[in-house]
Parts: sequence; structure tokens; C-alpha cells
Amino acid sequence: MEPLKLEGTGKTPTVAFNAATGLLELRGRSIPENSIEFYKPLMDWVDAYARTAQARTALHVQLEYFNTSSSKCILDLFKKLEFVRASGHEVTVYWHYEADDEDMLEAGEDYQAIINIPFKMVQIQEVKDGQ
Repeated sequence: MEPLKLEGTGKTPTVAFNAATGLLELRGRSIPENSIEFYKPLMDWVDAYARTAQARTALHVQLEYFNTSSSKCILDLFKKLEFVRASGHEVTVYWHYEADDEDMLEAGEDYQAIINIPFKMVQIQEVKDGQ
């Protein structure tokens, strides 16, 4: 199965989904004009991946911002990974957030409360210029 790689823009996140390693990454900003259209290839990829999933799958989500329509699509993506987990595979979501971004931490905690997948909250230390 081919990896799914999408270069991020100012409105869409970088996507790097690799079936061979079971490593899925979503990073950047998610405020596309049409979230459903943007996330459809990701959903389709996870559907195909679910049929031959690795024993362990890790999804790293490191979004600095996402809009309401993206949040629904992200939830749908988590639901597809719930299916992978329900079929006997280990799935973990790593929710990355900056130390001073309480909203992003709360968003991860909200997803964690409604999705039957283990979440690990990962605090990112903000890098200052020149360090």
C-alpha cells in the first residue's frame, strides 16, 4: 500500500501516512475551504489500511489550529481508527500541544473522552528564536 503524503499549506496540514510502519502524522493548520473534500483521501486511505493494518498504529496529531468543520473530520478519522483497534490491533493517538495552548490540550482531552483509543498528551516546548 502506497504512503499518503500531502505537503501542508497555510490552510491544510501536512499529512504523512505510512502503512509499512503504521505511523500516521497530521501536522500544521487545518482550515481548508472544504474540510470534507480535503479529508476524504485520508479517510479512504485509513479504510484501505484497516484491511492490512500493522500490529501497532500510531497517529501523531500536531495541529496549531483547526476549524469546526475540520474537528468533525478529525473525529471521523479517529472513528475509523477505532475500527482498526476493535479488530485487534494496537492503536495510539499522540496529541501534541504547545505548553501555553490550553485550547488545544482541551480539544485533545475532548476527543479522548469520546473515542475508544488510548491517547497520550504530548506537551511541545516552544522553541524561542536563537535557541
